Amino acid sequence: MIEAILFDFDGTVADTAPDLGHALNRQRTARNQPPLPIEQIRTEASGGARALLRLGFNLTPEDPDYSAMREEFLIFYTEQLCQDTCLFPGIPALLAQLEQKGIPWGIVTNKPARFTQPLMRLLGLHQRAACVISGDDTPHSKPHPEPLLTACRQIAAQPSRCIYLGDDARDVQASLAAGIKPIVALYGYLGSHSAPQSWGAAELIEQPEDLLRYI
Repeated sequence: MIEAILFDFDGTVADTAPDLGHALNRQRTARNQPPLPIEQIRTEASGGARALLRLGFNLTPEDPDYSAMREEFLIFYTEQLCQDTCLFPGIPALLAQLEQKGIPWGIVTNKPARFTQPLMRLLGLHQRAACVISGDDTPHSKPHPEPLLTACRQIAAQPSRCIYLGDDARDVQASLAAGIKPIVALYGYLGSHSAPQSWGAAELIEQPEDLLRYI
């Protein structure tokens, strides 16, 4: 019997790529570079600032300009945090059905709390989630299992009786390490580095409502 459902945030519950992309393209425009198409940005959006700065400027944390560029990116993102961000189609219905069944659900994301918490409020989810674990709420972030195990403790659920839905290989890695059943959201960002069929997930779903088959 499934006791709780845990979700990744970016690329699984919320489509945040448009506003993340706006911040990156604002940086590119300021440096006389053409904006990148949203389709290109979307595949890297789950990786946050690090992945997007690599995409937009070929920057890595070892580059001397990285810290300043990252801070600028985060400032731009904060200024337009939820202009075009929205829940993925099917997520509102899925969450409503989980609540009707009395199954608690929570968020476990690598996104820093300074962004996660206001987005949850702006999207009307903050009072509904049984827990929200952000990337800086525990000493380790995914693919380490600690954030997922922390969520299970907060919800008082056995990991073996939980599902984690995500859209990135590290979501599957964290799930397996925590003893949680990993399911991949094929409607999400997925990244561009390996096929999700190779990540080792228990199941792959095409749309949020498909998750109900495994409850």
